[in-house]
Amino acid sequence: IACAVLSEDDVIIYNPSFCNDCKAALSIAENLGAEIIIENNKIIIRPDKNKISNTINCGESGLSVRMFSPIATLFQQNFTIKGTGSLKKRPINEIKAALTQFGIKCQTNNGFIPISVSGKLSGGNAEIDGSLSSQILTGLLIALPKAKKDSIIKVNSLKSKPYIDLTLSILSDFGIKIKNNDYKEFHIKGNQQFKAINYTVEGDWSGAAFLLVAGLIAGEMKVTGLNINSVQADKKIIDAIHFANGTITVNTDTVITRKSKLKAFKFDATDCPDLFPPLVVMAAYCNGTSEIIGVKRLTHKESNRAEVLQKEFKKIGINIKIINNRMFIEGGKITGGTVESHNDHRIAMAAATAALASEKEIIINNAECINKSYPNFYKDLLDN
Repeated sequence: IACAVLSEDDVIIYNPSFCNDCKAALSIAENLGAEIIIENNKIIIRPDKNKISNTINCGESGLSVRMFSPIATLFQQNFTIKGTGSLKKRPINEIKAALTQFGIKCQTNNGFIPISVSGKLSGGNAEIDGSLSSQILTGLLIALPKAKKDSIIKVNSLKSKPYIDLTLSILSDFGIKIKNNDYKEFHIKGNQQFKAINYTVEGDWSGAAFLLVAGLIAGEMKVTGLNINSVQADKKIIDAIHFANGTITVNTDTVITRKSKLKAFKFDATDCPDLFPPLVVMAAYCNGTSEIIGVKRLTHKESNRAEVLQKEFKKIGINIKIINNRMFIEGGKITGGTVESHNDHRIAMAAATAALASEKEIIINNAECINKSYPNFYKDLLDN
């Protein structure tokens, strides 16, 4: 959607998602002057058709606020970027730290949204911290090819490298060339043109991970539409399932899991932190204590995901210990009970998946928060 807004002509996106985060991105595209036409299983985005707004609402999307902040500055406007719900609690200092190096003026609400942005992005050099999130880097990589001058971004301690691979792959599809020097420096030529293309969105490994774990604990699950050659970070769920001795069959665009006698596993989720919730469910049904590395990546999600997983899974019979950057999950019996989603879509999905083989029912409060990323999750989970 972001690339389409910057394109020369109409872009057609096939197989789109209509989750809340994607609706927020479409709304931002309209704020940046694009016309949005929705037809069946496709979205047509026509750039430069409407008046540009000076207010952008990102909903609860952390990616949108970080990604569209640099992009908005290409339009030489004074923008106010705001959001709702959990996004109000997520720090955005890295946006200001990055944009001010390019001469953009930013004002935040003590490090939180709303953020006021003024000035036009013209290129240049910057050094950013990639240890907490790669999302501001994604925004800069999309925006800077349209700037007048060439740019160099130096990145310290980049985590989530697969997400940057995905960004670069999509940019390449739109005709944009960026030189990646070992993820430490990115060289970006200015005055590039985004080609107008037709783009088919591949299946989402983040959502699929829960379904694949469901098959391991409750019976066969067949998930189609996944790209086995994807650079998505959460494709690593396949490796984790192998580590846990799970039964999994991987075909060209279909992955099947079957009920398995699972063993405790060790897995490094530093580069794929969104896998923590489904991995905790899988670990809960393993024989022994499993270890997941990368807890520090969970602090500023929709909730403090490490603390929430520990708290809520204890309510349903599973003990979780957190020591520094490591999470230890003791496999056992899920007894059932009532849990809070903390308005975190992945916590709600984890609880629902865990319930499939629970001794008693699990009640999830504020269960509708799955609409953020996967509105049909409960239906897909139970229909299979």
